Amino acid sequence: MDRTVTVMGQGRATAVPDTALVRVAAVHRAAGVAEAFAGVASAVEAIGSEARRFTEERRIASRGLQIWPAHDNLGRQSGFETRHTLEIGCPDLPAASALLEALVAAVGDRLQVEGVTLQVADPALLITVAREAAYADAVVRATHLAELAGASLGPIVSVIEGGGWTPFPEAGAMQAMKADASFEPGETSISATITASWQLQL
Repeated sequence: MDRTVTVMGQGRATAVPDTALVRVAAVHRAAGVAEAFAGVASAVEAIGSEARRFTEERRIASRGLQIWPAHDNLGRQSGFETRHTLEIGCPDLPAASALLEALVAAVGDRLQVEGVTLQVADPALLITVAREAAYADAVVRATHLAELAGASLGPIVSVIEGGGWTPFPEAGAMQAMKADASFEPGETSISATITASWQLQL
């Protein structure tokens, strides 16, 4: 019966985020549905117009539209509220900062900022580095275990890959905003995990 050793290797690669995903909503309350809808529609038009100054149109996307009855503190209906949510992908962090400042000026109280996520535009290299580190870690672990068993590593039998993003924390992104809406990028990381098996040679 062939003797084998199976280990899990882990690897990690880090990078500074260089792009941002901005999530905002246009919100307006009015006595009637038509007025509430019109107020949001004009706000969305302003959001789109400002966003196109800082990013490509294809990176501006609506993510939801809601209209519901609004109520006062006593639970009585006091009109209607409309909400239109959008996601805007920015090519770099200065563009995201400038976009937020422009939206605040253009949309005013009808604007809500739901969140900003800092991202790495091209994670392919990071994934490769993390995978290589995970495989190297597996080799080290398997070699040690083989030595403890009085053997050495033979041919590799199988490799199974898993793992993925360790994302930049969104709350941290918002806390990193300065008074002028600029961002401190910090670091984001990608982790990789593999499970590998080798034959043992005596």
